[in-house]
Amino acid sequence: MADRKQFAAVAPADEELLRVLEESKKNVPTDLDLREQRISFAYGNAMELECVTKESVRTSSLHLRLLS
Repeated sequence: MADRKQFAAVAPADEELLRVLEESKKNVPTDLDLREQRISFAYGNAMELECVTKESVRTSSLHLRLLS
C-alpha cells in the first residue's frame, strides 16, 4: 500500500500544548469533579427525550450506586 503523504513527516509538538499537558498532570480531580463528569457523560449519551434533562440525570445519580 502506498504511504500517505500526510503521515510521511511528523509535525513538531506544540510547546504551549506540551506545557499545559504537563501542568494538568498536577491537577487531581475531586470527587465532585468526577461526579459532574459522570452526570455530563450520562446526559450526553441519553436519548433525546424531553423528560431527560441534566437536572433529572443529576437527581437520578443520587439514587444509583456504581458497582466495582
